[in-house]
Parts: sequence; C-alpha cells; structure tokens
Amino acid sequence: MNRSARAFWLRSPGHGEIRDVTLPDPAEGEVLVRTLWSGVSRGTETLVFRGGVPESQRSAMRAPFQEGDFPGPVKYGYLNVGVVEDGPQELAGRTVFCLYPHQTRYVVPASAVTPVPQAVPAERAVLAGTVETAVNALWDAAPLVGDRIAVVGGGMVGCSVAALLARFPGVRIQLVDADPARAKVAEALGVDFAAPEDALGACDLVVHASATEQGLARSLELLTAEGTVLELSWYGDRGVALPLGEAFHSRRLVIRSSQVGTVSPARRSSRTYADRLALALDLLADPALDALVTGESAFEELPEVMPKLASGEIPALCHRVRYADSEAPA
Repeated sequence: MNRSARAFWLRSPGHGEIRDVTLPDPAEGEVLVRTLWSGVSRGTETLVFRGGVPESQRSAMRAPFQEGDFPGPVKYGYLNVGVVEDGPQELAGRTVFCLYPHQTRYVVPASAVTPVPQAVPAERAVLAGTVETAVNALWDAAPLVGDRIAVVGGGMVGCSVAALLARFPGVRIQLVDADPARAKVAEALGVDFAAPEDALGACDLVVHASATEQGLARSLELLTAEGTVLELSWYGDRGVALPLGEAFHSRRLVIRSSQVGTVSPARRSSRTYADRLALALDLLADPALDALVTGESAFEELPEVMPKLASGEIPALCHRVRYADSEAPA
C-alpha cells in the first residue's frame, strides 16, 4: 500500500507550496483515504491565504485537521472527498466526505468521515461543508412559510442559503448582490436576483453574507418592522460600522449572529454536527447545486491558482481541485 502523499501548505501569507508527506499505517478505528476532489471555499481560505486571520481568532479559526499555525506555515482546508482505501469493513471502498485540507492521501479516525450517498456525485460532494453551514444558518433563522426573505451576498454561503430557501413553501426569496454575474447562478438555483438598489423591501428575514459594511447596512434597510438580519459574514481583522440610529430602535429591528460550529440548544438541542452534515449530503442530490462550483484546476496547480483566487483574478464561489485518478468507485 502506498503510504506517501503530497499536501498543499501556505508557507507564508501569499505564498503556497506542495510538500511531501509520509503517512502512518492506519490504526484500529482509523481510515486511509485517497482524495478524489477537494474544494477551496474562496471567502475563508483566501482570507487565510492573505494572512488575514486576527490573532484573537486564531484558535477559533483552526480547521479540524489543520497543521501549523496562522499566519503560516499552515496546512488549511476543510472540503475533501475521497475513497477509503484501508479501514473498517463497512467503510472500505466507500466515497466519503471529510473536513480535511488539500492532500492526496490522509489517515483520520473513521468517525471523521461521512459516507457520500450514491445519488450524489463525488465532485459535487465537496460542497457538503458549505451546505452544512447553510443548514445551520436556517436552523438558527427558523424561517416560516410565507416569509419575505432576502439573502444579501451571493458568495458560496449566501448562494447555498438561497438554494435551500428556494425549497421552502410560499416564501418570497431574492438573492441580492452587486455583481450582475451572480444573476446566472441565482437563475440556476431557481431564485430571483436583484442588485442592492433594486432589492425588494419589507422583508421578515434578511440573511447577510456579503462581509461588507454596505451589505449589512442595506440588509437593515430591507427589513420590515421587527424583522431580523441573520449575520453570517465573518470580517476577519476588519472593524465594521453599523447604522444604528434613525429608525433602528423605533422599528425594533434585530441583528443575530449565526455560529458555524454550533446551534443554540433552545433551537435544535438534539441535533449534532454529524446530523447536519448527513442532511447536507442528502440535499446535494439536487443537480442545481452544481452552479456553486465555478472553476476547477489540478492539485499540482494550487501554488499558482491560490494567489489568483485571493486577488480575484479568478472569480469563484467554490473552486474545485482535481486529483490524479479522481474517478470514484462504482
């Protein structure tokens, strides 16, 4: 069995490299996974690549199988789909999702991988981590039938939230973004699209995911009285100014944060991360979600591709990374 591997590392902010890795033999209760595909979540991973993780948040921002520390050298990532080459009988040969960085092979506890349903292609399953974030957000937001909802920010998380909201009965859902190119993504997801200045108001709920002050301010403007903004954006080391004067208090508006890793016990006390991830993978049977993958390159190209993703030279929602022998088992 081949125990060698290669991994993508951030050597220092703005500079990546591929390193050789020697893997241990999997112990009892562990699996050896050969990666088929991984995904670059442009918002978080490019912030890490630029060295933008504030010192106060470095512990909270650690990925489950991260090596090294911010700002670098660090091995970071969390959207990985592969096939189990060695491990417990019930997982051997299965296609699985894992919150693992960009690496050709890896050894993790069997509990860290989630089998991908047969109805979900391996290349689409890289979206599972982000769709799980969207599931978590909607458990926090608890939208109601017939709600008027806007999602402000058409990035990977915002589009995932909009795609799930499109399944809710009777809702008025609109994706709002300053980039007119997001209209095509919205159309593929089956949701209405608007530029910020044209967005429909009187919203019961606005999910904000643009990570900009302007987007948050516009989100507040779109609310009806006693409406709620669910804040999904993470601003790294940037300060944010809020327009809390004028009618903010008289209209009794609400801003709530949504934590990626946990759900308020008062809302979903019995549901675990594993439950959310399994649900996210089931939801990925919908081929409309392929619209969230906006680019693809080979693993060997990551040192050249990541700077272009970070600078915006390559526009992306989820950028998919292809590995040698990426065909999943039948």
